[in-house]
Parts: sequence; structure tokens; C-alpha cells
Amino acid sequence: MATLAFIITIDTEGDNLWENHRHITTENVHYLPRFQALCDKYRFKPVYLTNYEMAMDDVFVEFARAAIARGNAEVGMHLHAWNGPPAHDLSGDDGRHKPYLIEYPAAVMREKILFMTQLLEDTFQTKMLSHRAGRWAFDERYAAMLLELGYQVDCSVTPRVDWRRSPGAPAGAGGSNYRHFPERAYFIDPDNIARPGASRLLEVPMTTRDKHAPWVNAVSQMYERLRGKRRGPSVQWLRPAGGNAAQMCRVAAQSLDSGSDYVEFMLHSSEFMPGGSPTFRDEAAIEGLYRDLEQLFDWLQDRVTGMTLAQYYQRCLGQSGASA
Repeated sequence: MATLAFIITIDTEGDNLWENHRHITTENVHYLPRFQALCDKYRFKPVYLTNYEMAMDDVFVEFARAAIARGNAEVGMHLHAWNGPPAHDLSGDDGRHKPYLIEYPAAVMREKILFMTQLLEDTFQTKMLSHRAGRWAFDERYAAMLLELGYQVDCSVTPRVDWRRSPGAPAGAGGSNYRHFPERAYFIDPDNIARPGASRLLEVPMTTRDKHAPWVNAVSQMYERLRGKRRGPSVQWLRPAGGNAAQMCRVAAQSLDSGSDYVEFMLHSSEFMPGGSPTFRDEAAIEGLYRDLEQLFDWLQDRVTGMTLAQYYQRCLGQSGASA
């Protein structure tokens, strides 16, 4: 069997949250069995990083429990601060601004993380081990709270990506800057999540690659600075965007060729539903998505082994020589 890992992460959340600010629906749950069946075909094991509204959807709960029972999936925690209980109005209109959890007071952060952890563990009768922050916003306080609750893996880091231009609370400074974070998995330093350390929390960064050669990025950024702009280099993700199967294969190949022992894929659950996202607005777009997924999975199947985040953690723990 291949020793390189393929990790599929699905941000499992309400329908088209890019545009739906007030009334959140969860119809996309009905489109997840098709994706799970595709993963089963290739023996890949998705991680459904689940937020509040999906944890409250009986159809999703039944679906996810069955996948867990078959050993074909993992459920982890995904927290949208603006609608995850307990309620705390940070901006005066959190539904519209979608503040980052790290913008809330530490006590509120802790309450929200604890609530979601207990809800998911009670609902799925399994320990929550894996986590991704809502809107990719992560910091040292957040990491410490996850460690306290026994989480093993975080996958919030997006190397090369600077989210500071993506606003949350109007008075805030935007999201996290991951431009210079490691691109391979590492046990974090609790005092500085951008560097390896001695904690038991494994960071598994998203698979990203620079779109252009370094010199092209350098020239482009110099031009942007002269224009008074602050913009990071163009980045390609291991993530469907419509008609980008070849690009995804290239991103995966570049990552593996660079020495990474895993590649990490992501998509939102709502992107499997026609009209559930701005990218895949109709049936034709969804069929195109599945053609891209088949092409990517075909390319990967002889190169990698499907693992959940929890399984990958155990492998990394074994390689580090530490005990669980």
C-alpha cells in the first residue's frame, strides 16, 4: 500500500453561506451520499468538519453516524462563531459581518468551543479529535483551548494565504496571515502556532502551491506595493473550482514531489448541491464537479492511501516516537 496520505476535508455547513446571511438551511445534506459513495469507491475516507446547523439536522446525523460505523468517515468540529451558541452579539449584525471566533473575548471563545464539542460528542457518541476554524482564523488562544479539550488535529492553516484583507467584525483587523507558515504537518508550539513545538496538537496545513514562479510573484508584489496595495501571491489549492481537474492533479503532484507525505483536499458540503454555492449553481456544474473529482481520484488512487485526520495523526505520532 502507498504510504502517502490523501486527506479529504469537507466543511460541513449550511447552504450557500456566501449569500445567505439571515435564514440558514441545510438542504445540502441530501447531496452528501453521492460524494460518500464516490469516496467509498476509491477507499478514501472524508472528514466531515461539522458546524452547528448541520449537527442539528437529523438527516445529516443519521448519514454521518452510518459512515462512522462503517469506518468510512470521521466527524470533526467546525465552528462558525456568528451563529454557534451561546449567542454573543459582537458587531451588532454578526450574521452579516461573520466575525472570526478569534475576534471574540476569550471567555466567549471558550464557551462556544466547549458547546460545539459537547454537542458533537453527544450527537455522534465519539470523541472529537479533529478541528477546522470557521473562516480559517486560528491563533494561540484557540490552540490552547483545543488542547485542553483533547483535540489532536487542527487543519486551519492555509500556507501562502493572507486573510487580513477578508474582514470580520468591522472594528477588527481581518483574518489570519499564514503567508510564512509551514506547508507540511507539524506539532505546534503553543507559544507560536507558526512553528513546530512540543505540544500534542498536530497542525495539518491545507495543500496549496504558488500559482507562479517565485520571481513572478516577487515582481507582482513589488508592483502592488508601488500601487499602495497589500496583496499576497496567487495561490492554487487542492480544491475544486469548476473545470480545474488538471490543476488539482498538478498541485497534488507538486506537493508530493516536494517531499510532503500527504495531500489535503477541501470543499464545502454545500458545493455538492446545485445552487448551494456561487461556484456550482446548477445541475450541469455539479456534473462537471464530479467529472473533476473522478479525474483527481483516478490520478491519486495508485499514489496515496486514504486516511482521516485522526488516522494521519496516529501515523505522525508513531513516527515521532511519542505515545498516545
